[in-house]
Amino acid sequence: MSTIKDVARLAGVSYTTVSHVLNQTRPVSAEARERVLQAVKDLDYVPSALARSLRSKVTGSIGLIIPNNTNPYFSELARGIEDHCYGAGYSVILCNSDDDPDKQRDYLLVLQTKRCDGLIIATLNQSHLQPTGRLDIPTVLLDRAPKERDIDLVSTDNFLGGQLAARHLLELRRRRVACIAGPAGLELSDQRVEGLRRTLAVGGVEMADGDLLHADFSGIGGYQAAMRLLQGERRPDAIFCCNDMMAIGVLRAAGELQIEVPGQLSVIGFDDIELAQFVHPPLTTVAQNTRRLGNLTAQFLLERIADPALPARRETVAPQLQVRGSTAPLTDPT
Repeated sequence: MSTIKDVARLAGVSYTTVSHVLNQTRPVSAEARERVLQAVKDLDYVPSALARSLRSKVTGSIGLIIPNNTNPYFSELARGIEDHCYGAGYSVILCNSDDDPDKQRDYLLVLQTKRCDGLIIATLNQSHLQPTGRLDIPTVLLDRAPKERDIDLVSTDNFLGGQLAARHLLELRRRRVACIAGPAGLELSDQRVEGLRRTLAVGGVEMADGDLLHADFSGIGGYQAAMRLLQGERRPDAIFCCNDMMAIGVLRAAGELQIEVPGQLSVIGFDDIELAQFVHPPLTTVAQNTRRLGNLTAQFLLERIADPALPARRETVAPQLQVRGSTAPLTDPT
């Protein structure tokens, strides 16, 4: 790989002259400039981004930590963030924490070492948000943030999402409603469940303790939870899942047990991933606006980078119910 000194030797100038030409830091004669640019071309020389960033204190990179890149919701969200940042001249370094606090901590350290201009954290654990003292990189959190921290946050109105699901099921006259939530203690999942419970109660439908199960936001997690619910004594006639992947697992379980969806069992997911419209039957879901969430998060971060003194902001995006073929009025009360 060619170095700046190789360029200087071929062009017959000092390496500081090459630096001035490439960084436009000082006037250079037209003849010398032409020789330098020709040498750069002949040697296929690529200037050191690290050296340039050390001088300017700007790397043009954004760090993004997500909990699980196998979950299509986070993949779609990351794409929206990347598109917005790329349009603004930034590249995105994507890190997958696997819902592991230690891995998240390590990635935070790595991204700080790489001198990223800003961070977006969309993950389940934030106990290591400041792993080496004060995290002085501009940071925006996505979906969840400690209440005691004064930090930018973009999130979905999860309580409203649970309400939308419950209202739909009440309209369909579903009376035995079960829920498959995310991991126990996860605030955004708890908010979805609470919105569901309260709205069902207002409509005269009470959920029993056994009607709520927790899973890991995966298809297999939803499948296993659905098997327990659908083979129990109190078989539900509707299941609300706190993400689409678990709801797809429910559809698989219902099919194996020969329970008709939506006639005998209505199923609602949460997220509206692209796959939701292609399963059979197409999945009714509480749609998060991933494009809006991604764009807003990236916008907040770029504004924070431009002006670190901005007051912390918290923006909530309202979800919408996307009705498809997995929900319908009850046809078989047995």
